[in-house]
Amino acid sequence: MDTLWRTTLWSQFGAAIDTLENALLACPDALWHQRLWSVPADDPVPPDIAAYWYLIYHALFWLDYYLSDAPQDFAPPAPFTLAEFDPAGVLPERPYTREELHTYLTYARQKCQSTLAALTDERARQPIDFWGNGQTMSRFEWQLYNMRHVQEHASQLHLLLGQHAIPVAGGWVARARDISGSQ
Repeated sequence: MDTLWRTTLWSQFGAAIDTLENALLACPDALWHQRLWSVPADDPVPPDIAAYWYLIYHALFWLDYYLSDAPQDFAPPAPFTLAEFDPAGVLPERPYTREELHTYLTYARQKCQSTLAALTDERARQPIDFWGNGQTMSRFEWQLYNMRHVQEHASQLHLLLGQHAIPVAGGWVARARDISGSQ
């Protein structure tokens, strides 16, 4: 794959991850368990699915998963589990700490850099079915989808911080901290 495309993809994908990191680091302890939206009482999904910490975890889990070579072999690093795949919306056994999620973010950021740096034209065009339902996309399109997913949740987190007048260091992230793709 052309260097321009890989560098540009990383520049914007890395910016989305950096935006998520800024939200993670800016969140005061008082908001760590705050819900971003209400969950109806009759909804079978646990209400904490909308908690600040969980949204960060959710974004990181799927970021990691969509970067995987073989979805069927995916396993997140400890202490994280595959509970996120449960269609009943099963939450982790306990809320994850800021430090655990920051470590996961650092891991996923490096995985993203490495994955995009190794993306060849052939690999970018390869169809893959991450959902296991026959809906394939090229690996390249999956990474655009992945980037949008990270940015969506980072934006939700930033909205909550803004509603509580909590400043986020760095403001708008136009490009990844390290444009070269290596940390």
